[in-house]
Amino acid sequence: MIEGRGFPPFAFEANTIETMPLPDPSTRHPIPGWKGTAFLKAVVDHPLIAVGDYSYYDDSRGPEHFVARCVRYHFDFIGDRLIIGKFVAIAQAAQFIMNGANHPIGGFSTYPFQMFGLGDPSDLKRPGPNNRGDMVIGNDVWIGREAVIMPGVTIGDGAIIGTRAQVTKDVPAYAVVAGNPGRVVKMRFAPEIVAELLAIRWWDWEADRIARHVDAIQGADIDALRRAV
Repeated sequence: MIEGRGFPPFAFEANTIETMPLPDPSTRHPIPGWKGTAFLKAVVDHPLIAVGDYSYYDDSRGPEHFVARCVRYHFDFIGDRLIIGKFVAIAQAAQFIMNGANHPIGGFSTYPFQMFGLGDPSDLKRPGPNNRGDMVIGNDVWIGREAVIMPGVTIGDGAIIGTRAQVTKDVPAYAVVAGNPGRVVKMRFAPEIVAELLAIRWWDWEADRIARHVDAIQGADIDALRRAV
């Protein structure tokens, strides 16, 4: 039995842990006995949100409410997309702020008249300070509790966003970001290793292949990953 801080109360059979396959990525609650975690593909149904396999949201209040609680100012008439890659881990109350949060600052008023029927709403779609485009979360990204991702940001593969960090700029692959405003505090691996990982793209492998090589992935064994390609 694994129980206590940070672990839901469920049991594994000790002799099957290494050979257990990944669950179906469309499973709503993939951890037996725990409903605080959900694969996002099973709970997100929105034309402007794309989610990769195995990405999950963890929230003791109910992960089914990810869009309502975490995706802010996402208006269809603006048309910006939230794109989340594969194997992304999102902690409770992370916030994804979309372009609808921006107000015009170049004129005499910052009031968003178009949102209330005055003026041309297509003005809000035009690229510029008020519309910074899609938000893209790469593959194998870990986003900490109450982190805030601002409009138009791209987070590279393998990045870590610390608890309550406020991310206002693009994040390089395999960077660790912390603070408000968020800044890169370290790179997880040397540049040559990052380049290899981005070329190998293990997250695109079939589930059974990932299962066979999970020790190399979690153990940062680049030699074993090279042999697996």
